[in-house]
Amino acid sequence: MMRKRFDEQLNTLGQELIRMGALCEEVISLAASALIQKDDALAAKIAPLDHEIDEKERQIESICLRLFLQQQPVARDLRQISAALKMITDMERIGDQAEDIAEILPFLNGRTLPEHIGIREMAKAASKMVTDSVDAYVKQDTSTAEAVIASDDIVDDYFMTIKNSLISLIAQSPTDGEYALDLLMVAKYFERIGDHAVNIAEWVLFSVTGEKNSPQGAD
Repeated sequence: MMRKRFDEQLNTLGQELIRMGALCEEVISLAASALIQKDDALAAKIAPLDHEIDEKERQIESICLRLFLQQQPVARDLRQISAALKMITDMERIGDQAEDIAEILPFLNGRTLPEHIGIREMAKAASKMVTDSVDAYVKQDTSTAEAVIASDDIVDDYFMTIKNSLISLIAQSPTDGEYALDLLMVAKYFERIGDHAVNIAEWVLFSVTGEKNSPQGAD
């Protein structure tokens, strides 16, 4: 009976992580859409969602602590709960960075995003990494986690392409320097979101295998 209750709470933990992951997806999508559509109303929705992500982090922490206290977990249980506690820190940072993007948008002064700047594609790739990393945790799927880690190269390549495009923009039009730097910061935040997704995927591998690589250096 104790084990059944424990397994039910583990299942609740997975469901709450899915909800937190969905909130992260939503703020990333809103940040990208607000940027592309120059929509202040969309940008204004990000801060409240970030607060929801913060609250979800606290709820999941409570679930994890109850699981630790309710029954002596076996090694795999312990890894799964510990991984969840680490993952929600990265997920909370994803929400913060989406809000950071929203705070930059007013400084772009409503300018249309240049078509050749691949921030839209970068945002989609980073969002997929977040979705897949949480899915990998819930399914304890190491192959999906490994695919997330591999796809970080795609997001990094987008960042380098965007960076080079913005350098060219500054060279052609020095008066656009401040605008280009703001866009570069937006791209950097999406790159960091990808890094946090990698961290989540690394914790999935740890929860299944007991082995963990060093986390990405994302703030």
